[in-house]
Parts: sequence; C-alpha cells; structure tokens
Amino acid sequence: MKQHRYRKSYQRTALCAALGLCFSTAAFAQSNTSGAIFGQADAGSTVQITNPATGFSRSVVVGNDGAYRFSSLATGTYTVTLKGADGSAASVREGVNVNVGTGTPVNFAAASSSGTATLSTVQVVGSRVVNPIDVSSVESTSILTAEQLAKIPVARDTTSVALLAPGTVRGDSAFGNLASFGGSSVAENQYYVNGFNITNTFRNLNFSKIPFEAIAEQQIKTGGYGAEFGRSTGGVVNQITKRGTNEFHAGANVFWLPDQLRAKERDIYYANPLTDEYKQLREDNSNDSRDELIGSIWASGALIQDTLFAYGLVSYGKRDEDTWFDTESSSNSASTIKNPTWLLKMDWNINDSNKLEFTAFSDKQKTEDSTYLNTAGETNRTDLVGTQFSETGGENYIAKYTGYFTDNFTLSALYGHGEYSRSTYLKTADGQRVEYGGDLSEPATGCPIITDARTAFRKDITGLYSSNCNITGGNIDRKDSKDTRDQYRIDAEWSLGDHLIRFGYDRDDYSSVAGTAPEGGRIWRYSTSVGPDGIRDTADDFDTVREQITQQGSVVELEQSAYYIEDSWNITDRFMAYIGGRWDTFKNLNGDGDAYVEIKNQFGPRLGFSWDVNGDSTLKIYGNAGRYALPLTPSVAVRGASASIFTRQTFDFISVDPDTGAPIGLTPRGPLTYINAETGESKNPATIAATNLDPMYQDEYILGFQKQITDQQAIGARAIYRKLKAAIDDNCDYTPIFNQAIADGFDPVLPSTGFPYCRMFNPGEDATFLTDIEDNGTLTKYTVDGDLLSPAAKRTYKALELFWDGSWDKFFFQASWTIAWNKGNTEGGVKSDIGQGDTSVTQDFDYKELMVDSYGYLPNDRRHSLKVFGNYELTDEWSIGANLLVQSGRPKNCFGDLDTDPLPPEAGDDHFSPHPYGSSFFRCGTTELGASGPVAVTPRGKAGRLPWTNSIDLNIAYFPNWAEGLQFKMDVFNILNNQKPTSVVEVAENGAGTTGLPLATYGLVRAYQAPRSVRFLVQYDF
Repeated sequence: MKQHRYRKSYQRTALCAALGLCFSTAAFAQSNTSGAIFGQADAGSTVQITNPATGFSRSVVVGNDGAYRFSSLATGTYTVTLKGADGSAASVREGVNVNVGTGTPVNFAAASSSGTATLSTVQVVGSRVVNPIDVSSVESTSILTAEQLAKIPVARDTTSVALLAPGTVRGDSAFGNLASFGGSSVAENQYYVNGFNITNTFRNLNFSKIPFEAIAEQQIKTGGYGAEFGRSTGGVVNQITKRGTNEFHAGANVFWLPDQLRAKERDIYYANPLTDEYKQLREDNSNDSRDELIGSIWASGALIQDTLFAYGLVSYGKRDEDTWFDTESSSNSASTIKNPTWLLKMDWNINDSNKLEFTAFSDKQKTEDSTYLNTAGETNRTDLVGTQFSETGGENYIAKYTGYFTDNFTLSALYGHGEYSRSTYLKTADGQRVEYGGDLSEPATGCPIITDARTAFRKDITGLYSSNCNITGGNIDRKDSKDTRDQYRIDAEWSLGDHLIRFGYDRDDYSSVAGTAPEGGRIWRYSTSVGPDGIRDTADDFDTVREQITQQGSVVELEQSAYYIEDSWNITDRFMAYIGGRWDTFKNLNGDGDAYVEIKNQFGPRLGFSWDVNGDSTLKIYGNAGRYALPLTPSVAVRGASASIFTRQTFDFISVDPDTGAPIGLTPRGPLTYINAETGESKNPATIAATNLDPMYQDEYILGFQKQITDQQAIGARAIYRKLKAAIDDNCDYTPIFNQAIADGFDPVLPSTGFPYCRMFNPGEDATFLTDIEDNGTLTKYTVDGDLLSPAAKRTYKALELFWDGSWDKFFFQASWTIAWNKGNTEGGVKSDIGQGDTSVTQDFDYKELMVDSYGYLPNDRRHSLKVFGNYELTDEWSIGANLLVQSGRPKNCFGDLDTDPLPPEAGDDHFSPHPYGSSFFRCGTTELGASGPVAVTPRGKAGRLPWTNSIDLNIAYFPNWAEGLQFKMDVFNILNNQKPTSVVEVAENGAGTTGLPLATYGLVRAYQAPRSVRFLVQYDF
C-alpha cells in the first residue's frame, strides 16, 4: 500500500554499530536541489550506488584517504554496494534515503583476508526522522517529506508547512499568508522549486505555488545557509517535486472543507473605553461563509525503462466566500476563487554521467469578487453593483542539466522562465467594463471613490456622502499587470581530498508591468471648514471637496547576478570547517530603462564549523556566521523613479450626486497642484537615490548542538543572534538640501523632476544626493549628515531554540520551543503596525520625527512559541495525527498626533499644530496637553500585548484492508475554536490636532485566529 504505511525509519543495531555501517566521519555541504551519499571504505576499492526505482547507477573508486562521495543525487532511496576485487558485491546497504540538501553517510568495514565482508548483505533503512542529525551541514534546516505531511493535520500550503519549523511566526494578515523567519519581515524570504527562484520579487510579498500534492520534500532554512543562497535576510523555502520511476503509479483525491462544519468567526466590537461606542457592534460576521473543494489526479512512470520518466498532476480547486463588512458599510461581497493548476516533471538519464530534468507548472488563480449593496448595519443583500475579475499566478518552466564529469567533479546548469499575472478589471451590474490600461493620459473608468471626512455636526445635517456604484472602493491594477523572471545558473562541485569546493554563478532578470489608479480615475474627499465666526460646529461651517488623481504605469526591471565559492574542509576526521563568500550585484531600472540604483559586488562572507564529537554522528556541535543582503524591490520604481501623476485641487460645490457621491456645480478654490513633482513626466534617475546607497543587509551568528539520546530520539538546541546592519527606505525631508542650496545662493525649484521630496537612502548614514536645484538640468552634489535625516535603522533578533525529535515503529513526533526577543525601530521591508505593504518605502523614515520613541519590541516579536506535531498508528488500518501551537501575543502600539508648535496652547484651546503625517507618532495623549504636545509618550511596544494564542489540530485516517490503496481522512483544525485577536488597530487619535477626541476604532480587532474548520479527504492510489 502506498503513502500511508509509516514504518520505523531508522534502526541502529549492535551489529550495525560494530561494523561501522550507520554513520560517517565525513562532512560536506550539499546542493539546494539534490543530496549526496558519502562514507569510508578501503582505499582503491569500488563503491556503486543504484536507485532501484529508476535504474540510475554510478560507481567511484575510493580515494587514498579511504573516502568516497556521490554528489548531486536526486532525492530518493538507493542501494550502496562495496565491490570486491573480482567485481562481485562484497557488502550491500539497501534502503539508503537521500533528502534534499543533506548527505547520507554509509561506511564499510575493512574487508576480510578473503576479500569479502563477514556479512555479504546488510540492510540499512535510511533515516526519516523529522530532523535527523546531519554532521555534514552547518545550516539551520528542517525537512518535511510528503509522507510526513500527509500524516499530520496541517493546511495544504507552503507557508503553513514552513510555520512548523522553529523560529518562524505567522506574519500580519494584511500581507496575506506569509511567514516571518528569525525576526525578519515577511518581505525578506526567498522561495525555490527544483532550484528555480519562484519568489514574486515585485514586492517580495508573494511566490508561485506548485500543487501541494506534487511536493516530495520541503526544506525550510531558517538561518545559517551557505553562499549558494542569497537575496534573503529572512529564510529560504526550498521545494522538490515528485518524479516518475520505473513502476507505474497513479491516484486521485478529493479534499472538501464544508462551510456547514466551519465555526463562525467572532463578531468585532469597539474596544476603546474612552469613546461612546465602546463595546458596541462594529462588524457582524454571523453570515460570513466559506466552502472549498479541491480535486487532483496524477500518474507517473517510465516512458523508457531506466531512462526516461514522467510525473504529471492536474488539480482543480474552487472556493466560495460570502463576506459582510463593518456596520458602516453599505456593501458586501460574494467571491469565487478557481485554481486550475497542473505540474509536469520529466527526468532523462541519458547515461550514468549525464542527466536532464524538466519541470513545468501553472498556478493560475482566477477570482470573481462581486459587490452587492446592503442596508448599513444589516447583513441583508440587495442589488449587484459589479464584479472584480482578477488573475494571479502563471506558468513556470525549468530545465536543468547535471553532468558527472569525473568521480570528483560535477557540474549543473539551470535555466528557468516564470510569469506571474496581477491583472484586474471590473464589470458593472449592466456589463460595462471598468479598467485601467496603464496609460497616464487615460484615467481609470468607472465610479469615483468617495471619502467623507467632514465633522459629525455637518454629517448630521446633510447625511453621509457615499457612493452606491463603487465595486472595489480603492485602487485597481492595470489590466496587463504581470511579472516575468528569467534565471540562469551554473554550479560546480569539486572534491579534492579533504576539501569539497563548490562554486557557481547565477543571473536573475526580473521585469514587472505595473501601475495603479483609483477606480473611477479620482478620489473626492469632503471636509469641513470653520466659518467666519471662527467657532467649530456652528451654522457658519461650510463644506469643501478635494479632487485627488493618482496614476502610475510603467515597465520596471531588476537585474541581479552573483557568484559564490565555498570550501568544506575536513580538518580532522571529526571536525569540518566551512568558509564561503558571495558577491551580489543589483541593478534597478525605471520605466525608461535607466538605472537609478546599482550596487556592485556586495560581499557576503560565510563561516561555519561542524564537530562530530563522538565520530559516529550521535553528537554534533556546530556554529556559523554570515552576512546576507537583500536588493531593492522593483515596486519602488513604479512611482518613485518612473513617470507618474499626483494632483490635488479643492473646490466649492453646490450638491452631491446621490448615486455616485460625486460633487455637482464645482468652483475652484485654488489652482491645480502637482504633488512631489508627479506631473506625468519622467524623473531624473540620478536624483532618486543616494549615490552611496548600500543594500539592506544583516549579520547572523548561530551556535548549536544536536544529540541522539536513544536509537529513536534526538534533542538539540541553538542560540541565534541577528543584527540588521543597513536598511533601505525613503526619506521625504528635503529641507537640509533646500536650506544649503539657499545658503549657496541658489533659487530652488521644489519639487521638480530633479528635486523630489522623497528619495532612497540608508537610514542613519550620511547620504550623498544629486539634485537639479533650479530645474535647469544641472546636477549639484550634496552630502547630508545622517543625523539630519533619521536615526540608524535598528533591528536585532535573539533566540534560543530547543527541539526534540522521535521516531518509532508506529509513532513519530517533533517538538520545539523557541524563546525570542525581536527588538528595534524598524520591522524591515513592510510595516505591520498599520498594514503597510509598500516594500522598502514605508513611512518609517520619511521624517525623523516619526522615529522618536520608535525603538522597542517589533510586530514579529513572540516571546514564546511551542510547536508539537506527530502521528501514531493505532492499527494497520487506523492512525491519528496532531499539531499543537502555543504562542505568546505580539506587542501593541498607540499612535497619535505630534504637536509641531513648541508653544503651549492658550487656555480653553483644544487644538494644536499637528504634523502633516497625522496619527503616525508614538504619542498617545488624547486628554492632556503639555508644553510641547501630548504628554503621554508611548514608545514602541509599550501599549501592552495581545493575548496568548493556542490551537490544537487533530486528524484521523482510515486505510481499509479490504481496499488496498484507498484511504479516508478527517482533519479538524483549531478543534477548541480558540479565536484570540492576532492584530488590532493601533491608531488612537484623529490626526487633526484635536485633543480629547480619541478614535473609537483604536483597539479594534483586525484579525482573529482562524475559526474551527473540518477537512475531509478521500484518496485512492493504484
């Protein structure tokens, strides 16, 4: 029977130990797509490996030092044979498992005088312990196989599997389903499939996804990874797909997650006790629903025996959702998400020395999100407004060649091409198409967006101004938005005695067609002005409306290249030293194809060691240190370095259209204003970023051990320290250059295409900018003291991870406990505090005032994380699995207004001069004023913490003996239905400089734990 019989994965008998068959004293690094087999035998003898499933076979002659090695092996199970002088099998090791990125040791005893080992055949079952001790690695890595994932209750997606590893926490819900690794933001990870980078580099907030059923192994690198990997300051997820063998296999399954068995998400209530709305209903979730069905069918086998193999899978998923919004909303949505995905993997063993692989997959997802009207505050559904049609994902193609040129030298080459769509268009209820084409001269069609920011006094008189025809109520992507990647890489491995030298080069070209515009082409914002009497909330008050138009549209690029070299040196039989270096080059191009940032040969050193203390792989002490760099994402260039439009103009108006909410009878109160010189003209690329810009990079140090305490159990611990050394963000304070230009006798023109408000820089570092001061084409260089712009970016991560793995005949488990401290003044590429996903251009460092009191515990700080998962076979037909997560809550903030007037207010005055960034400061004084503004300074993370969360997932599986290959399974997630808040609104004041008016939405829950749900599986393998 296939895929459901778990057997004891590792047997270490006295005979095995006596013969030295189980462990090796060698230690070498491995590839990111394959594994290795290595060990000791008599010098001059021949060792042969064979993969019985594919017929693949190789032989090597053992070196003078008694060591042998087979590198770049496809994952799978091998037979290792030591041959006698006459070519016959002197000793055979069967069932040797090879996993991705690891080495499997197989040692042979010295031959007897007759030339034949005492036992002609000895079986060794390869390790399948969740985290086996691997003395050949200095990395912090977890590997989960398809067999293990099938036995535990875990959501069928890449992130959920990654979150099983120590040192990972779920990121903020504002960014989707992503993980934070080691205190880094969710925008700092890299994702690979069969060696090809599938990260959506546009903002680093997405990645391509293979059908879950096609995953053979998922490797999660949480730190300490070698020079082969780069462009990440978070973690690396590395997936290997299933492949065909000589034996024909096929199967099909269906997963169903019924809404009827899904618990209702908790309603949301106002949580600010300083407001009248406290404990009143804000969001009624009682009618929300979600139902999902996924079916897959697959087949694999040999097209040519021992030579050409194929694995193919097609899958189709459909999810239906109904969502009602807050009580002030007059709309609700009904969504249908369709996932027609597929994967093809082909392997051609040309001969024993040359292999070709080909992978193709599609992860296209089509979403239809229909917007309906409802009575505000009620969960009724009335007229259809329109539907948003979105397509994400695309097709990926990967070709790889591996050549075993000698026993000691292996070369591989890879080319991959991937596309990822982000296209969107809308249709009104009467079928009219609404879209944005990306042309700056043509705004998006449709209904404009309406914002009513007037006082409650005026709203009570006129009623709320709103639109009944908005479909999204926000920006829409251009209809042809997409990303394209072309990656080339070559890797070599050369074994020279005690040294294993690996080196390589890769080129990664990424292009993005991008741009957004507001639905309807503009935003109308209504506000209230105080009348001639100077007193607020009287009959003299009057309303005005501001028109805002923002449009971007360009094709931007990121060119990345790197070369690396690393040496794993066995200084002694038990001690390996690792030294490596990586040199990264990044070039960011704007919409005109001009480079606005170029960083050459950024050096990332890697150092490490692995000490096989006992010489039998039962106790490993290891450590590593490394520097890791992250490039600037292409998304920055769409608005920051390419042509864009941003205008504002204020009007008086006579009336308001009751359907669209647009003003009627407009009279300008002032001229049209271009913001930040976004006039639709190209920006000067030389002025966009500091000429001395460094990439974002951090240093990492890890020290750990792993110990096998019994034949079936291993424990371990590691201490981790990460420190951010440089960040990239934008700064919008032009005054240092402006003031210096005035002092130098210039007449500045600000803003202009050569004198932007906001520019890219390294926070805290002196920044050298080129500026077209007088908008005459002449660039002047100014170096601005870093202290004038912002403090240095700070982020540290300190953690202790403890883990315990076990595997028996019918039972396996993995447990980990992480205690961590994640502290600093910046999260990284994104800002979970307010859900800002503008990677590398968050508001953090726009003005130095924003960073006052910003140092503290960061959003991804979770002091404690306990993870336990495993499976137990009750009988040959029944098994149960469990997955436990207990985690402390994230820190909370309280954002408020900053008084920019140093003078105290006059008696009775409840207003002060707020900073233009509104409620974005670590100030939370809504009831008192001091000499320089609110007195209630609330540094980062000092507004308390969210509660602890815990969830228990269980499953039960049935494999009937009366129908071999058939299985039934039921997973129950969050069986106790714990729904604690995981994020809340942290903005406490209104941003208008009015004291005594705390926001009712402060503390409002933005996300709860997912409610209890049930998943059913029926599967048949044949």
